[in-house]
Amino acid sequence: MQSYLRTMNPLDAADRVTVYTPDSALRDPGRLIGELFQDLWAGRELAWRLAVRDISAQYRQTALGLVWAFILPLANTAVWLFLNASGIIRMGETVLPYPVYVFTGTMLWAIFMEAANAPLQQTTAAKPMLAKINFPREALIVSGIYQTLFNAGIKIALLIPAIMLLGVFPGWSLLLFPLALGSLILAGTAFGLLLTPVGMLYTDIGKSFSLVMQFLMYLTPVVFAMPAAGWAATVFRLNPLTPLILTARDWLTGMTPAYLGFFLGVNLAILVLLFVTWIVFRAAMPILIERMSA
Repeated sequence: MQSYLRTMNPLDAADRVTVYTPDSALRDPGRLIGELFQDLWAGRELAWRLAVRDISAQYRQTALGLVWAFILPLANTAVWLFLNASGIIRMGETVLPYPVYVFTGTMLWAIFMEAANAPLQQTTAAKPMLAKINFPREALIVSGIYQTLFNAGIKIALLIPAIMLLGVFPGWSLLLFPLALGSLILAGTAFGLLLTPVGMLYTDIGKSFSLVMQFLMYLTPVVFAMPAAGWAATVFRLNPLTPLILTARDWLTGMTPAYLGFFLGVNLAILVLLFVTWIVFRAAMPILIERMSA
């Protein structure tokens, strides 16, 4: 059972009529696309309110407050610096001082991780509301993006002074860094949306998410330098997250991006994937809500 909205007078919300039909919305792509963006716009205020509520709740009952936004990637950085300094693990040569390389990498990866985890977290937390109230589901996704942006701002506010203390000074390319940061967040959101319908049915997805993402981090130039040759070099180069992390790090630290063409191609693919997963999310939600209400 699908539904669509017909607005007799766009200036008067009271005239809005909801029509239910057994026909699939996929049979009318034009109407489907119109509904997608209509609901995205309609849920903008709800998304903001949900984000403010969740951010306040996230930090209100903690002793360290906003420190939690960067304490985990900071601890991860300390671990890898210790492993490298002690000789337990030998890292390859990096174009940046290794402390800067690993610190920027773990911070950027933490932002991607949070963006990827947000759709499932937000949708799972809203289960009672989903079963009882009809509202634009897109508000949950946008709320997760808002929260990721807020926490990312805290991380970047710490990261820039830290790398300057370590002797690396951003150049004019810092103005382009928000584009790379937005790419990471959109990539994480698309990946998270892809997993959300399955994750709502099987809690194994949420429980195994961190493990899978930790393994994926080792295949991305986050703490390891790009391999020069061998199968590892091939895997790193084929990983679509590689140009996102490298370009973000290069723009942040004033380096010249070496994978800019790959970065642009991956961003185009991200936009397509985000749109497709958005449609899948909308199509799956009525079924998931029905199962939750049964």
